[in-house]
Amino acid sequence: MRDARPEGSPYPKADLALRGLARLFDLALAVALANAAGPAGPVFACIYLLTADGLMHGQSLGKRIFGVRAMVVRRGATRGRPAGYRESMLRNLPLALVGIFYGFTLIGWLLLFVAGLPILAFEAWMVWSDRLGIRIGDIFADTQVVDAKVVSRVEVTVSPDLHAVGPRGPGPAAAHRGARAAA
Repeated sequence: MRDARPEGSPYPKADLALRGLARLFDLALAVALANAAGPAGPVFACIYLLTADGLMHGQSLGKRIFGVRAMVVRRGATRGRPAGYRESMLRNLPLALVGIFYGFTLIGWLLLFVAGLPILAFEAWMVWSDRLGIRIGDIFADTQVVDAKVVSRVEVTVSPDLHAVGPRGPGPAAAHRGARAAA
């Protein structure tokens, strides 16, 4: 097994079947959007692919349905929180390029087969072969896709300035009460 993130991660590797089904759902949704919205459809599909993981606290529609979530794993105050729009755009840029290819006519289809499919195949190989399931997009964004059940909704990490950081939990006020009670 490869190790794209040698410093490790607090999360185990997500179930690859769930992750793959979530990606297929999101790609099918993007294709449907590209076909339904006329000439601007490929642009809308690309925007969806870029921002999808920031829509629902680290979950695209596919990730929400299949129970996986993109989490930030870099060091610092943002560690342990769901991916936002910034991380979503960074991690999904390689896939959005494939969506752009779909929007072109004959040249786009040629680009889809010559460049798009190899990008998708390489990304899938990275997820499969890495011990944490890290792909190129995860390296760009310092993220990892995890099973949503691993990250409890009530798990809240409190930073020194008493702002809740992490998955949606009780919020800063409850975290402050908990910190005050512990003191």
